[in-house]
Amino acid sequence: MRELEVFFDYACPYCLLGHEFLVELIAARPDIEVIWRPCEAHPRPESYGPHSDLCIQAMLFAKACGVSLWEFHYRMYRAVHEERVDIENIEALANCFAHLDDPEAFRQSLEAGEFAEQVREGNDYAYERSGVWAVPSYRMNGKKLDSIEGIGVSKRQLEAFLDS
Repeated sequence: MRELEVFFDYACPYCLLGHEFLVELIAARPDIEVIWRPCEAHPRPESYGPHSDLCIQAMLFAKACGVSLWEFHYRMYRAVHEERVDIENIEALANCFAHLDDPEAFRQSLEAGEFAEQVREGNDYAYERSGVWAVPSYRMNGKKLDSIEGIGVSKRQLEAFLDS
């Protein structure tokens, strides 16, 4: 089994596109296990765009609850890019994910910052230890495929990387 690390940020339009490519391409590659590595393209205190730290905490909560991450990613990307949900507002995120088993626990987790340290650790892992410069980026079997900032990764590039 090969492990594919996917570094992404929900607020990044190139990550949304990369996710759509991955959904399409991964089905034909059952020997690849996806390891999700959420990281903020612009972590605090940067002031560029909305901060996605709460989205990442929400994903970590969903993962801990056994929610399908493929389904969660679809819903979060839709919330951010189509519905334009205020992702820096806990109540807005809680409303988006009211369908989770325990929406009150979800809200409380975000309010308490239960996964905030893991967000910081994820950013450090991506940028300091994995050499990620832009998202989405991919790591597998000692090889890497990095986005070009402001361009992303093409479907063809991702497909060739998965097949390498």
